[in-house]
Amino acid sequence: MPQQNVVLKVVTREDVVRINEWLADSEISESWFGRYAYGNPAHLGYHPEEMAKASDEEWKRVFDNPEHRIESVYTVDGEHIGEIHIAIEESLADGQLSILIGRKDLWHHGYGTSATRASLELAFKEYGLYRVWVDIPEYNEAARHMFDHMGFVHEGTLRKSRPHEGARFNSVVMGILGAEYAQRSKDTGAEAHTV
Repeated sequence: MPQQNVVLKVVTREDVVRINEWLADSEISESWFGRYAYGNPAHLGYHPEEMAKASDEEWKRVFDNPEHRIESVYTVDGEHIGEIHIAIEESLADGQLSILIGRKDLWHHGYGTSATRASLELAFKEYGLYRVWVDIPEYNEAARHMFDHMGFVHEGTLRKSRPHEGARFNSVVMGILGAEYAQRSKDTGAEAHTV
């Protein structure tokens, strides 16, 4: 798989409109946070359908929140393709990472790996986190494989935590420590090159 480079940028209102459109696709929403019990696509940082019309004050409250770092993922050619979200627990120097590549035609082309690498650079070097973790539904085998390949370690299983297509599925918690990521980057020269 070729190495793709991405750029993490400040979220714009146009980005939020695209996120909302992408999440209307069940395959995309199910690969990310799934759906709320009332049926709308879930998003842990904000409600995309509401945020596009939010006041400047509400926008600032969401996107300047130090506990929820949200960035848009762009190709180096300037095309918006997704979003990253790091939910930070400051007292633990810990962050839950979520990656969305909303363009299905770009799935399995290395963009998720590049967005993960760029996110880890932010988390460990800029935010000073000690540990980053992900919660992956068992049916998202591609994501589990990618995080395993990136050096994340299986830390536990959440039993029947994910509703999906009328049933409930386990999800796995995988994590990586800052020191582990730094060593892997040193060994492989895999440091992100993002703007």
